[in-house]
Amino acid sequence: MGQIDAPIAVFDSGLGGVSVLREMRKIMPGEDFYYYGDSLNAPYGTKTLYEVRKLTIAHTRDFIEMGAKGVVVACNTATSAAVRTLREMYPQLPLVGIEPAVKPAVEAFPHGRILVMATPMTIREEKLHKLIERFAGEAEVIPLACPGLMDFVEAGNIDSPEIYGFLRDILHPYKGNLDAVVLGCTHYPFVQKTIQEVLGEKVQIFDGGEGTAKEIKRRLSVAGLLQNNAQRKGEIIYKNSDNSQEKEALFWKLLNY
Repeated sequence: MGQIDAPIAVFDSGLGGVSVLREMRKIMPGEDFYYYGDSLNAPYGTKTLYEVRKLTIAHTRDFIEMGAKGVVVACNTATSAAVRTLREMYPQLPLVGIEPAVKPAVEAFPHGRILVMATPMTIREEKLHKLIERFAGEAEVIPLACPGLMDFVEAGNIDSPEIYGFLRDILHPYKGNLDAVVLGCTHYPFVQKTIQEVLGEKVQIFDGGEGTAKEIKRRLSVAGLLQNNAQRKGEIIYKNSDNSQEKEALFWKLLNY
């Protein structure tokens, strides 16, 4: 597998994975990252399981061929569809998917009412159902499919009257009756501020990015692949299947948002 100086590949169906990349950069500033967004094929959340699995496996194969020392599937939909298969295919590879932060939300609010916002495919997949079932006796966990929400982020529309109106409409039935919200798509942290505005300050918002960053750091450490030069400043390489200048500009904007 990869060498210590090789980059960590971070993959998403578009630009949502930038929210995870930001957390990884915080805790591993000396590492190089190769970010690949598949915006040309986005959204993954409305595709079939087979399509998403095929795309995710193909991209991971490319990362391994280019020498990546670890892979983070920073997309909830792709994680649900393909991470188990990828672990079987590449047992030696430090590989981490992303899981909605249901556990920390339930621990913070035992017997509470917790809403999980995610793409239609993540909501349909067995992985999320099993996660919700695991905590069924401890809290009321409600899945909410949010078709179209990631498209706002992909278009760079993260702070506008349109996004406020969209979120107000889908969250209206739950307003005033929630303890927490779990962001089950890596695009959603970019509209977290608006979600908070719509639901009010009392609702706590949980995002799985930090846990994912800690887990890839742990796996790289176990494999002896973590950078050990404290002075080193890591680089970020950006690639996207939609190689427009607009997408690239939006990537850097979100990274520093």
